Amino acid sequence: MGIIKSSFSFMAGTLCGIYIAQNYNVPNIKKLASTALFMAKHIEESYRKPKKKGDDD
Repeated sequence: MGIIKSSFSFMAGTLCGIYIAQNYNVPNIKKLASTALFMAKHIEESYRKPKKKGDDD
C-alpha cells in the first residue's frame, strides 16, 4: 500500500501530461529554448564592447 500511496501524484501527473500533450497544441520546449539561446547570443554579441589592443583575453 505504501508504494501506491507514495507514487500516486507521479502517476497522476504523468497521465495528465500524456492527455494534455495528445489533445492540446503544446509548444516544443526544446525548440523554444534553442531559439531563446540563439537570441540571447545575438543580443550579447551586438552589444559587446569592442576589445582594446592591449587586452590579452
